[in-house]
Amino acid sequence: MMNRFDGNSSREAKIRYLDGDFQIVLAGSHVVCAMTGKAIPVDELRYWSVSRQEPYIDADASLEAERRAGALPRQQA
Repeated sequence: MMNRFDGNSSREAKIRYLDGDFQIVLAGSHVVCAMTGKAIPVDELRYWSVSRQEPYIDADASLEAERRAGALPRQQA
């Protein structure tokens, strides 16, 4: 019996990020967070940027990416 991850268990997926959804271009088990470098299992991917075509591991990484891109003001200390 084949597992659905057989053959791509350690391969990075290539994904086209769309508004509210994404399209898998090349099957794989994960993508890499653009901010942290951590692997994100494809089935747990919830945060990304359509304009920059980047995935993020969580809301904090997504928010920081927006700040770095100049889309949001920096937080005051």
